[in-house]
Amino acid sequence: MSVICSICARGGSTGVPGKNIRPLLGKPLIVYSIEQALAFDGIDHVVVSTDDPAIAEVARAAGAEVPFQRPDELSTKSAPKIPVIEHLVSFLEANGREVSRIIDLDPTSPLRSKDDIAACLALLDADTDAVITAFPADKNPYFNMVELDSQGHAQLVKKPDAAVSGRQYAPAVFSMNASIYVWHRHSLSKGLWNGRTRLHVMPHERSVDIDTEIDFKLVELLMKERADGQN
Repeated sequence: MSVICSICARGGSTGVPGKNIRPLLGKPLIVYSIEQALAFDGIDHVVVSTDDPAIAEVARAAGAEVPFQRPDELSTKSAPKIPVIEHLVSFLEANGREVSRIIDLDPTSPLRSKDDIAACLALLDADTDAVITAFPADKNPYFNMVELDSQGHAQLVKKPDAAVSGRQYAPAVFSMNASIYVWHRHSLSKGLWNGRTRLHVMPHERSVDIDTEIDFKLVELLMKERADGQN
């Protein structure tokens, strides 16, 4: 039984065109996640699911497996991630690979550390179906997040039991950063919210997910600062 790392990279990004293989400090973005996975002792196979031949070429050159071209119906911008991972796992099993656990690394979140991956794997015990990652939220639904009711009036998203005088006194909430997901093979079909899900909290500086040009520039700046700090 093996632990696989899935990396799902669609070719048709609209916010940052070509972002999965766009150079980031001289290296295609997806390569950062591939290298993290290949360097992690707890991962046996690193497999990329993509519909884009250019992404596939870069991924193979970086050492990942790209055993198929992702079907069109799983390559639209509205296609959920979990069916893409289920397709990948089913393909591997149909070709003789036994899978025990799945670690998914999002290629647009390259700032994670190996300690983040290790922490997520450690959380996936016999009493856990999935592990997700997040960072402390900037806004809090008990204090300063609102929605409109049926009459168009603003209301707090979540009404607290008692008035909250400051965000620091509100119940802690977290923003998912989409960096790492982990499942047992037998719990993958439960997705994220139909089983027992645990949370690994990451700092904001390791949680930037690249969706816009500003995100790309921010990640580049943070990576430069990290590199300067190691010199």
